[in-house]
Amino acid sequence: MTIFKEIVDEEFMTVSEAKDVLADIEADRALDEEREMPYELARAIEHVNRFSILDAEESLELVEELLELEKIDEKTAYKIADLLPEDRDELRSVFAQERYSLSGDELDDVLDIVVKYA
Repeated sequence: MTIFKEIVDEEFMTVSEAKDVLADIEADRALDEEREMPYELARAIEHVNRFSILDAEESLELVEELLELEKIDEKTAYKIADLLPEDRDELRSVFAQERYSLSGDELDDVLDIVVKYA
């Protein structure tokens, strides 16, 4: 017997999208006065409220635009959309664990896209 649950499906989500989902959950919980909000849920709601900058639609548009670039994969696009790096150094930290690095021009292309949304 195992206590672990099987992962059925997985998809990336920006912090802004998570904020919308958690807002719906929070609203449902508020309707039921007897239901207490678990600590983890309250902390997650606090986190997304603090760190989401764009609205969900804008963050998805940013991800789509980033995915059009050659060296940006889905995971990295979502990470960039959440962090909204302002300069090359911040953007390089996103690629620190990747097996490749971007040239200065490629970094500038990414930053040009991010500036449109930030």
